[in-house]
Amino acid sequence: MAEDIHRMLDAKRQLLLAISHELRSPLTRARLNTELLAESGERVALLSDLSVMRDLIEKLLESERLNDRHAALHPEPTNLNALVSETVASYLAGSELGMRLAPQLPMLVLDRTRLRLLLHNLIDNALRYGGEAAKPPVASTAIEADRVLLSVRDFGPGVTEDHITRLAEPFYRPDQARARSTGGVGLGLYLCRQIAQAHGGTLSLRNAQPGLAVVVALPLQVGPERMGLSSTDSYTPLPAA
Repeated sequence: MAEDIHRMLDAKRQLLLAISHELRSPLTRARLNTELLAESGERVALLSDLSVMRDLIEKLLESERLNDRHAALHPEPTNLNALVSETVASYLAGSELGMRLAPQLPMLVLDRTRLRLLLHNLIDNALRYGGEAAKPPVASTAIEADRVLLSVRDFGPGVTEDHITRLAEPFYRPDQARARSTGGVGLGLYLCRQIAQAHGGTLSLRNAQPGLAVVVALPLQVGPERMGLSSTDSYTPLPAA
Protein backbone atom coordinates (compact mmCIF):
# COMPACT_ATOMS: atom_id res chain seq x y z
CA MET A 1 0.00 0.00 0.00
CA ALA A 2 2.83 2.40 0.89
CA GLU A 3 4.52 1.72 -2.45
CA ASP A 4 1.23 2.31 -4.29
CA ILE A 5 0.80 5.64 -2.50
CA HIS A 6 4.37 6.67 -3.36
CA ARG A 7 3.81 5.76 -7.02
CA MET A 8 0.56 7.70 -7.07
CA LEU A 9 2.19 10.80 -5.54
CA ASP A 10 5.15 10.55 -7.91
CA ALA A 11 2.80 10.27 -10.89
CA LYS A 12 0.84 13.31 -9.69
CA ARG A 13 4.10 15.26 -9.27
CA GLN A 14 5.35 14.31 -12.72
CA LEU A 15 2.01 15.29 -14.26
CA LEU A 16 2.10 18.68 -12.54
CA LEU A 17 5.68 19.24 -13.68
CA ALA A 18 4.81 18.28 -17.26
CA ILE A 19 1.75 20.57 -17.35
CA SER A 20 3.73 23.47 -15.86
CA HIS A 21 6.52 23.00 -18.41
CA GLU A 22 4.05 22.86 -21.29
CA LEU A 23 2.35 26.06 -20.14
CA ARG A 24 5.57 28.09 -20.29
CA SER A 25 5.80 28.28 -24.10
CA PRO A 26 2.25 29.52 -24.82
CA LEU A 27 2.55 31.91 -21.88
CA THR A 28 5.76 33.36 -23.33
CA ARG A 29 4.09 33.77 -26.74
CA ALA A 30 1.08 35.44 -25.14
CA ARG A 31 3.34 37.91 -23.32
CA LEU A 32 5.29 38.74 -26.49
CA ASN A 33 2.05 39.32 -28.43
CA THR A 34 0.65 41.46 -25.62
CA GLU A 35 3.76 43.64 -25.56
CA LEU A 36 3.16 44.45 -29.25
CA LEU A 37 -0.22 45.97 -28.46
CA ALA A 38 -0.66 49.73 -28.29
CA GLU A 39 -0.35 51.34 -24.87
CA SER A 40 -3.66 51.04 -23.03
CA GLY A 41 -5.16 50.06 -19.70
CA GLU A 42 -6.08 46.68 -21.13
CA ARG A 43 -2.46 46.03 -22.18
CA VAL A 44 -1.21 46.86 -18.68
CA ALA A 45 -3.84 44.59 -17.11
CA LEU A 46 -2.99 41.71 -19.46
CA LEU A 47 0.75 42.02 -18.78
CA SER A 48 0.04 42.06 -15.05
CA ASP A 49 -2.09 38.91 -15.26
CA LEU A 50 0.52 37.16 -17.40
CA SER A 51 3.22 38.05 -14.87
CA VAL A 52 1.14 36.48 -12.09
CA MET A 53 0.69 33.34 -14.20
CA ARG A 54 4.43 33.17 -14.94
CA ASP A 55 5.22 33.58 -11.23
CA LEU A 56 2.76 30.83 -10.35
CA ILE A 57 4.24 28.40 -12.88
CA GLU A 58 7.83 29.08 -11.83
CA LYS A 59 7.01 28.59 -8.15
CA LEU A 60 5.02 25.43 -8.86
CA LEU A 61 7.93 24.00 -10.83
CA GLU A 62 10.47 24.82 -8.14
CA SER A 63 8.28 23.55 -5.29
CA GLU A 64 7.69 20.25 -7.09
CA ARG A 65 11.42 19.89 -7.77
CA LEU A 66 12.10 20.32 -4.06
CA ASN A 67 9.33 17.84 -3.23
CA ASP A 68 11.09 15.16 -5.24
CA ARG A 69 12.77 12.62 -2.95
CA HIS A 70 15.74 12.54 -5.33
CA ALA A 71 16.09 16.31 -5.67
CA ALA A 72 19.67 17.47 -5.22
CA LEU A 73 20.84 20.88 -4.17
CA HIS A 74 23.91 22.50 -5.69
CA PRO A 75 26.01 23.35 -2.65
CA GLU A 76 28.94 25.73 -2.63
CA PRO A 77 30.80 27.74 0.02
CA THR A 78 28.63 30.77 0.71
CA ASN A 79 29.13 33.96 2.67
CA LEU A 80 25.56 34.47 3.84
CA ASN A 81 26.14 38.10 4.85
CA ALA A 82 27.44 38.90 1.37
CA LEU A 83 24.46 37.12 -0.20
CA VAL A 84 22.05 39.17 1.94
CA SER A 85 23.89 42.41 1.06
CA GLU A 86 23.80 41.63 -2.68
CA THR A 87 20.12 40.75 -2.60
CA VAL A 88 19.14 43.84 -0.59
CA ALA A 89 21.22 46.03 -2.93
CA SER A 90 19.16 44.82 -5.90
CA TYR A 91 16.08 46.42 -4.29
CA LEU A 92 17.61 49.74 -3.24
CA ALA A 93 16.79 51.59 -6.47
CA GLY A 94 13.10 51.71 -5.62
CA SER A 95 12.69 50.61 -2.00
CA GLU A 96 14.04 51.23 1.46
CA LEU A 97 15.49 48.24 3.26
CA GLY A 98 17.58 47.85 6.38
CA MET A 99 20.21 45.26 7.33
CA ARG A 100 21.54 43.97 10.64
CA LEU A 101 24.27 41.45 9.90
CA ALA A 102 26.10 39.42 12.52
CA PRO A 103 29.89 40.00 12.54
CA GLN A 104 32.22 37.08 11.79
CA LEU A 105 29.47 34.87 10.45
CA PRO A 106 30.87 31.43 9.54
CA MET A 107 30.90 30.29 5.94
CA LEU A 108 28.10 27.87 5.06
CA VAL A 109 27.75 25.25 2.35
CA LEU A 110 24.50 26.25 0.64
CA ASP A 111 22.69 26.20 -2.66
CA ARG A 112 23.31 29.87 -3.39
CA THR A 113 20.71 30.15 -6.15
CA ARG A 114 17.94 28.76 -3.98
CA LEU A 115 18.96 30.86 -0.95
CA ARG A 116 18.84 33.94 -3.18
CA LEU A 117 15.34 32.88 -4.30
CA LEU A 118 14.33 32.47 -0.65
CA LEU A 119 15.62 35.95 0.18
CA HIS A 120 13.88 37.50 -2.82
CA ASN A 121 10.57 35.93 -1.80
CA LEU A 122 10.89 37.08 1.83
CA ILE A 123 11.87 40.63 0.85
CA ASP A 124 9.10 40.85 -1.76
CA ASN A 125 6.65 39.70 0.89
CA ALA A 126 7.91 42.25 3.43
CA LEU A 127 7.77 45.11 0.92
CA ARG A 128 4.31 44.12 -0.28
CA TYR A 129 2.73 44.07 3.17
CA GLY A 130 4.98 46.39 5.17
CA GLY A 131 6.39 48.78 2.60
CA GLU A 132 4.06 51.62 3.62
CA ALA A 133 4.92 51.37 7.32
CA ALA A 134 6.84 54.05 9.23
CA LYS A 135 9.95 51.85 9.26
CA PRO A 136 11.35 49.92 6.27
CA PRO A 137 11.69 46.11 6.38
CA VAL A 138 14.92 44.73 7.85
CA ALA A 139 16.94 41.68 6.79
CA SER A 140 19.23 40.29 9.48
CA THR A 141 21.56 37.42 10.33
CA ALA A 142 22.58 36.03 13.72
CA ILE A 143 24.19 33.00 15.34
CA GLU A 144 22.25 31.01 17.93
CA ALA A 145 23.90 27.90 19.41
CA ASP A 146 24.53 25.56 16.46
CA ARG A 147 22.36 27.49 14.00
CA VAL A 148 22.59 30.54 11.78
CA LEU A 149 19.41 32.61 11.73
CA LEU A 150 18.34 34.52 8.64
CA SER A 151 15.31 36.73 9.16
CA VAL A 152 13.26 39.32 7.31
CA ARG A 153 10.93 41.50 9.35
CA ASP A 154 8.47 44.17 8.25
CA PHE A 155 6.70 46.80 10.37
CA GLY A 156 3.29 46.53 8.73
CA PRO A 157 -0.02 45.39 10.23
CA GLY A 158 1.03 41.75 10.62
CA VAL A 159 -1.57 38.98 10.70
CA THR A 160 -3.83 37.52 13.35
CA GLU A 161 -2.61 34.53 15.34
CA ASP A 162 -5.21 32.21 13.84
CA HIS A 163 -3.71 32.81 10.38
CA ILE A 164 0.00 32.88 11.18
CA THR A 165 0.43 29.11 11.46
CA ARG A 166 -1.02 28.64 7.97
CA LEU A 167 0.83 31.35 6.06
CA ALA A 168 3.41 28.90 4.68
CA GLU A 169 0.76 26.56 3.30
CA PRO A 170 0.45 26.51 -0.51
CA PHE A 171 -2.10 28.99 -1.93
CA TYR A 172 -3.11 30.22 1.53
CA ARG A 173 -3.83 33.96 1.86
CA PRO A 174 -5.75 35.49 4.77
CA ASP A 175 -8.24 37.94 3.32
CA GLN A 176 -7.07 40.98 5.21
CA ALA A 177 -3.43 40.75 4.11
CA ARG A 178 -3.01 38.33 1.23
CA ALA A 179 -5.63 39.25 -1.37
CA ARG A 180 -5.06 38.48 -5.03
CA SER A 181 -5.08 42.22 -5.75
CA THR A 182 -1.66 42.51 -4.07
CA GLY A 183 -0.14 40.33 -6.77
CA GLY A 184 0.81 37.33 -4.66
CA VAL A 185 0.00 33.77 -5.70
CA GLY A 186 0.19 32.22 -2.23
CA LEU A 187 3.29 30.10 -2.88
CA GLY A 188 6.17 32.34 -1.77
CA LEU A 189 6.38 31.36 1.90
CA TYR A 190 5.61 27.73 1.06
CA LEU A 191 8.57 27.66 -1.32
CA CYS A 192 10.79 29.37 1.27
CA ARG A 193 9.92 26.67 3.81
CA GLN A 194 10.80 23.95 1.30
CA ILE A 195 14.17 25.58 0.57
CA ALA A 196 14.93 25.85 4.29
CA GLN A 197 13.97 22.21 4.90
CA ALA A 198 16.03 21.05 1.91
CA HIS A 199 19.06 22.57 3.69
CA GLY A 200 18.24 20.75 6.92
CA GLY A 201 16.77 23.92 8.43
CA THR A 202 13.42 25.33 9.45
CA LEU A 203 11.23 28.33 8.70
CA SER A 204 9.07 29.97 11.37
CA LEU A 205 6.79 32.99 11.46
CA ARG A 206 5.80 35.26 14.34
CA ASN A 207 4.02 38.53 14.91
CA ALA A 208 6.73 41.07 15.71
CA GLN A 209 4.28 43.71 17.01
CA PRO A 210 4.27 45.55 14.73
CA GLY A 211 4.77 43.54 11.59
CA LEU A 212 5.61 40.00 10.64
CA ALA A 213 8.99 38.32 11.15
CA VAL A 214 10.03 35.28 9.12
CA VAL A 215 13.02 33.40 10.55
CA VAL A 216 15.00 30.75 8.67
CA ALA A 217 17.26 28.64 10.89
CA LEU A 218 20.12 26.87 9.09
CA PRO A 219 22.47 24.37 10.75
CA LEU A 220 26.09 25.45 11.03
CA GLN A 221 27.17 22.06 9.69
CA VAL A 222 25.09 20.27 7.09
CA GLY A 223 25.70 16.60 6.32
CA PRO A 224 26.35 15.54 2.71
CA GLU A 225 23.08 13.64 2.41
CA ARG A 226 21.22 16.91 3.00
CA MET A 227 23.09 18.65 0.20
CA GLY A 228 22.49 16.14 -2.56
CA LEU A 229 25.97 14.58 -2.21
CA SER A 230 26.58 10.85 -2.22
CA SER A 231 28.39 9.11 0.61
CA THR A 232 31.49 8.80 -1.59
CA ASP A 233 31.69 12.52 -2.38
CA SER A 234 34.21 14.52 -0.42
CA TYR A 235 32.70 16.96 2.06
CA THR A 236 34.53 19.09 4.58
CA PRO A 237 32.75 21.59 6.85
CA LEU A 238 34.25 25.03 6.31
CA PRO A 239 35.92 27.05 9.08
CA ALA A 240 34.64 30.42 10.20
CA ALA A 241 35.43 33.31 7.90
